[in-house]
Amino acid sequence: TLYRIPKPRKGNVVGLLGRNGIGKSTLLRILSGELIPNFGKFDDPPSKEQVIEHYVGTPLFEYFTGVYSGSFKAVHKPQYVDKIPKVIKGKTGDLLRKLDERGVLDTIVDDLELDYLLDRDLEVLSGGELQRVAIAAAIIRDARVYLFDEPSSFLDVYQRTRAARIIRELADDDRMVIAAEHDLAVIDYMSDEIFLLYGEPDVYGIVSNIHSVREGINIYINGYIPDENVRFRQSPIIFHEKPPQDKQATYYNILEWSKLVKDFGGFKLEVEAGGIGVGEVVGILGMNGIGKTTFVRMLAGVEEPTEGQVSNPAIKVSYKPQYITASIEGTTEQVLRKAAGAKYIENWYKAEVIEPLHVKRMLEKDVSILSGGELQRVAIAECLSRDADIYLLDEPSVYLDVEERLAVAKTIRRITKMRGVTAFVVEHDIVTQDFIADKIMVFDGDSGKYGHAGNPQSLEDGMNTFLKQMDVTFRRDGDTKRPRVNKRDSKLDREQKSSGRYYYSA
Repeated sequence: TLYRIPKPRKGNVVGLLGRNGIGKSTLLRILSGELIPNFGKFDDPPSKEQVIEHYVGTPLFEYFTGVYSGSFKAVHKPQYVDKIPKVIKGKTGDLLRKLDERGVLDTIVDDLELDYLLDRDLEVLSGGELQRVAIAAAIIRDARVYLFDEPSSFLDVYQRTRAARIIRELADDDRMVIAAEHDLAVIDYMSDEIFLLYGEPDVYGIVSNIHSVREGINIYINGYIPDENVRFRQSPIIFHEKPPQDKQATYYNILEWSKLVKDFGGFKLEVEAGGIGVGEVVGILGMNGIGKTTFVRMLAGVEEPTEGQVSNPAIKVSYKPQYITASIEGTTEQVLRKAAGAKYIENWYKAEVIEPLHVKRMLEKDVSILSGGELQRVAIAECLSRDADIYLLDEPSVYLDVEERLAVAKTIRRITKMRGVTAFVVEHDIVTQDFIADKIMVFDGDSGKYGHAGNPQSLEDGMNTFLKQMDVTFRRDGDTKRPRVNKRDSKLDREQKSSGRYYYSA
């Protein structure tokens, strides 16, 4: 059940922030005209005319009159872009040229760096490529309302900021934009105002009153809506004000590697020699297509380096890949029992993995029917259930909401410290990396051609190196201490760039 429908606002980007299963995608489908609200009348749902009549005298009357009559168009970019090739076939360029109603295709292709994809079939595109194509396909259509469902999924930090900037530019005097997004930095950067959604996932959702973007995100983090006197979370989300100190390691390195080279012919990756200590979480940052996953696969023993070697080959590695599918047969419980072995029945295992990752209610479900977010949590739980010395997790936040992302981050940190193991986490969500990582490895290069990785640095130095590459600066929110993106060319953006401090100042 979903209560309240927000009205898009002319000239503004309005963000939707809330848990998975709380109604954000349903709202976007209602606002696009794909789904008609039933007002609780399951047996006798209303017609479009009755919906319009229901909203007489409210701001939504004009909106639904326009959408249902066709006097203005609403364009909807769906959540699960990986399903696009199953529905649409053909060349990327042919699709986009067919949809270009505004005559801006060339500009958008340049802005989203899609030129190299135009002659490729949709079915061979990666998740990040499909996401950019889907965003472009929405933007080039001539509409009054643009609706984006999780536009940052599968995109790297550079692509996220570019996409957010382009989406913002849509919101001129005649256009309305609503975007559902879980990356706090992206929704903050992209939105002017925000609606929060709260309730019980998969049961009911309530849309809050509208707030300024900073106030709305801070309310969400605190878990209490003052103007409605509603507490929807028992405790606030806590961010550290200063980066963890780069203490001298008191433990031995569990893993070391010489300078590594992997040459695929058309793509070459070089990794500087380095190592990682027991109990450390190393965040891996870099644009898409420069070898982050290849590096993880070399550490996991899935890929053999062309040159160099990884020490300690006897260590056990557990790996969660970037792209996961529901092709596994069996229930969630069967998958986790197989991964965990005898410890599955132990109370500490339930407290350490099952409960914090919220997979208990999915135990009897077949993996094949899980949603994207559910499947992601099961894959993370499966990875962390195995006995291993090193856990490698490739983009664990995809399709997860804010609270699920931070729950995953807490779980990974707790397991590495308690078990005396190590974790590498490839992640594009800066807020999640800031929350989870002790150290950072930065990848740079030319996407699809060459990649280079330095050795692990302190969180502050690594973030600063990476954000300088991205030409983006971050600051701390004064109240919640969450990382916030500075607006490009703002006073603070210019000051931090001139001082060389792209990451927040402690």
